[in-house]
Amino acid sequence: MIRDSLRGHFLLATKNLHDSNFFRTAVLMLEHNEEGAMGVIVNRPSSVNLAHALVGHFNVPPSENVIYVGGPVEPQALSMLHDNPDLGKSDITVLPNVFVGSSAEAFEEIIMGESPGCTSSFRVYSGYAGWGSGQLEGELDRGDWFTLKANTELVFSNRPYQLWDELLQEYYRQHRILPIPAEKAEWN
Repeated sequence: MIRDSLRGHFLLATKNLHDSNFFRTAVLMLEHNEEGAMGVIVNRPSSVNLAHALVGHFNVPPSENVIYVGGPVEPQALSMLHDNPDLGKSDITVLPNVFVGSSAEAFEEIIMGESPGCTSSFRVYSGYAGWGSGQLEGELDRGDWFTLKANTELVFSNRPYQLWDELLQEYYRQHRILPIPAEKAEWN
């Protein structure tokens, strides 16, 4: 039996988690129910340029956008998060103003910037993180993950390499035992 759904939360890898796929990662949970859970790692940009990766599928204008490593499951599969509520009426809402792009049309409109009022806040991920029924709950019970409510700004952070540290500091701030911050969070 699952606890409350963690959709719209970050999982923060702890020192207890010994899977190198998740070292110092922040995973945005896209789904969590009786059947299992899935999310994408939001702080692991790859070196693959988005325009280069989509050659042959879309004529994407050159940009600094890269594909993010979403997780070890199905690494060839691409998915997208975006913040445009006018696209993809059937897109899954993960949290306010964060949607999972579920149609090829929405994907193309956002990537190509063709939609009126189209936003530049999007990320494309290769692969995802997935857990079978009860698997994530076991990892949580072992202390492999901390959980923290997500927000749109952090999902699309332009500082992905610092994101895990920032989220961990926020987790410790919210779970502080002493009323004053310590120089080292683990002293708290």
